[in-house]
Amino acid sequence: MSRNEPKQKIKPQVFLRLLQFTKPYWLRLSIGILAGMLVGGSLFVTLLLIPGLVGVVDSGGAFASESKERLLAERIVRTIGSDPKASNEIKIEAVTRELAPQDDDPQLTKVLKQAESAARNFRLPYRVEGRSIHLLWPVDYTFDVVGASGRIAWQIFAIYTILFVVFWALKNVAHYVNGYCTRYVGARAVADMRAAIFRRLMDQSLNFYGKVDVGHMISRCTNDTSALESAVSHSVEDLTNAPLQVLGCLAAILVACRQYQNFSLVFILLIGFPIIVLPINIIGRKIRKLYKKAYARIADVFSRMHESFSCIRVVKAYHAENQETVRFDAANNRYFRQVVRALRYHLMISPAMELVAVSCVLVFLLYTYAQGVTITELAALLSPAFMAYRPIKDIAKVVATLQQSMGAADRFFELIDTHDELPEKPDAVELKAFNRAIELEHVSFKYDDKIIIDDLSLTIPHGSMVAVVGETGSGKTTVANLIARFYDVSSGAVRIDGVDVRDCSIASLRGLIGVVNQDAILFDDTIAYNIAYGKPDATREEIVEAAKLANAHEFIVDGRHPAGYDTEVGEKGFLLSGGEKQRLAIARAILRNPPILILDEATSALDTVTEKLVQDALNRAMSNRTVFAIAHRLSTIQKADLILVLEHGHIAEAGSHAELMAKNGMYRRLHNTQFEMDEVHS
Repeated sequence: MSRNEPKQKIKPQVFLRLLQFTKPYWLRLSIGILAGMLVGGSLFVTLLLIPGLVGVVDSGGAFASESKERLLAERIVRTIGSDPKASNEIKIEAVTRELAPQDDDPQLTKVLKQAESAARNFRLPYRVEGRSIHLLWPVDYTFDVVGASGRIAWQIFAIYTILFVVFWALKNVAHYVNGYCTRYVGARAVADMRAAIFRRLMDQSLNFYGKVDVGHMISRCTNDTSALESAVSHSVEDLTNAPLQVLGCLAAILVACRQYQNFSLVFILLIGFPIIVLPINIIGRKIRKLYKKAYARIADVFSRMHESFSCIRVVKAYHAENQETVRFDAANNRYFRQVVRALRYHLMISPAMELVAVSCVLVFLLYTYAQGVTITELAALLSPAFMAYRPIKDIAKVVATLQQSMGAADRFFELIDTHDELPEKPDAVELKAFNRAIELEHVSFKYDDKIIIDDLSLTIPHGSMVAVVGETGSGKTTVANLIARFYDVSSGAVRIDGVDVRDCSIASLRGLIGVVNQDAILFDDTIAYNIAYGKPDATREEIVEAAKLANAHEFIVDGRHPAGYDTEVGEKGFLLSGGEKQRLAIARAILRNPPILILDEATSALDTVTEKLVQDALNRAMSNRTVFAIAHRLSTIQKADLILVLEHGHIAEAGSHAELMAKNGMYRRLHNTQFEMDEVHS
């Protein structure tokens, strides 16, 4: 923020305010969130299938006689050693129970129950019949769960594989839908934010623009919102996806822990999670502060560029290219240093989280190795933990990115919350026409506690021409700005046909007024566009007629500008001469055909020949209109109905040209001084 920029208090809950911009797109966002839930759900199912896949492979020949004998021996050894203090009689009874014939193998029973449960829960096209599985689709086929070799049939492994692929594919499709919908909403929301800040800036008063740096404003409209776009569009996706994936993985871990009665991983995660979250939170706060400062620095860079390019003629005239380059490099290096500081903290988050995660896994592996946990149990417990690593990392990235973007969001809402626009009453009067007079009644105006106009009263009758002269800083332009209500009076009132301009709708007031400035302001578009700017629906014939009245048609079509009315004029009319730009500005005012015309020293910067052409155009523009003219060259206002001489915000003299000359006062001195200067130049 520049030194002169109005300071605003940063409001809380900035992120919630950002989310308000997504409300118009709630349906698409809901689809994205549902897709994110489907990602988490399908990931949960695939994780539940992994122990089955590993168990099938791990079982090997578990159902072969040799493996059965080994398993039986292991059970007997565990039974004898389970209670060293037990009597021999008790141990014999326990071993006898183990040696008794088994109706079924527990591993086989487990596989059959899992297959039956999957068919029932997911309505799969098969059914379990004893120790066999009967496929119903795509072919009618029955196979035994245990093959002739004693191994689980390959068809079981194929079923697990197919189910895994199906749910993994479903996860990826849902991930695509989630990413597309949420990124669309994020990008659209930021586009709306950019439009909102532009509208807010358009509504601000000229008083606001007198205090701010244009380069800073451009930075906020472009650089800050670009930072928000890259952050929000990705963050919305991750926030509707990553937490649900983590929940799916956590649910799979809890199911596996309950199934194998091994809750060690849960305890390790409960210890590790705060260790991850705490540094992320601390570093994230630091990142937000640093990036907010960085965005202020890049605004300084924009400001330096804007000022140097806008004043390029002066830079070239004084051969100050190196001087401007040094100033730009200083601002650019300040921004660079700030970004590097923020980058150091930003890059800390991922390695810190990764170190804690790897440490937790290694501690768990050490514990499970000491406890003799099987491969199947490890797969059931660790697969969800490994799958949760990426979404947890995405959440950490979201935290860092959001903290980075919150710096831009703070600056964005500071500007959105700035209200320096001219107030308009809800029941504002619509001015349909101008018929009687413009009245300034005891008008005073202050700018930063400096009195510019002090108790000025003036009446401009309909159809008359009133001119104002005076030295620089006497308040001439301020009076014109108060009539057009570019500023509000500090006291007194400005009335049009008896209606205070503060009671009028701004649109209807400006519709009655046309302005021709000393520096003709043109847009980087065609000649025709610039003439029709105040009347966008004007026909080409109307544009040409206005150009003819403004003495502009000839230079437009005589070959100096090959594209004629479709010639691009360049930034601020750079490709046109001063007289050409001025005549286009007059043509713009003529085409709009306002009943009130304000001329702000419209011929002061022109040579004699061009001045005559422009003055002829102005004479046509002033015909049948009420004119308020700010004059530098007194020769252009000698026919005015009333001439006012302003001095320090007061009317020093008033009257016609002849009357003021006869008074032998300030006006005559100004006239004689200018006449003598013209004689010298001629």
